[in-house]
Amino acid sequence: MATNHTETAGGGFPEDPEDLLPEESVLSLEEYLAMHAAVGHRTRYEILYRLVHSGDMSPKELEDAIDIDDSTLHYHLNKLVDVGLVEKRQRTERGQDGSYTYYRATVFGEVTLTDGVDELIRGEEEFDRMYNGSTEQ
Repeated sequence: MATNHTETAGGGFPEDPEDLLPEESVLSLEEYLAMHAAVGHRTRYEILYRLVHSGDMSPKELEDAIDIDDSTLHYHLNKLVDVGLVEKRQRTERGQDGSYTYYRATVFGEVTLTDGVDELIRGEEEFDRMYNGSTEQ
């Protein structure tokens, strides 16, 4: 008799992945998947990484930190903004005319990075210890 994933997980996983979403979810499953797909590109990952770990940054600061040209940076920033991982903000500095643009990671951006890709990378050490350390005698 074949068992489904729900039975093997002790009832912890719903049969339909859509059922993982809270009843009043603000995002659809497709939107969550789009977030993960967006951060799967190296340049977008690096942008999000800087924003999560360094805080708000202007486009110029990001250009310098990542060593990327302006048009490429804005292309990737727009992708991150479109899926909700990053937000574009305007700020006026005291004593200066006008405002300037800066970017910051959203809560979804922080969670996607720190509990997603970063955690997966950190997990390599555990994987190595489990599989390579356990074979040593």
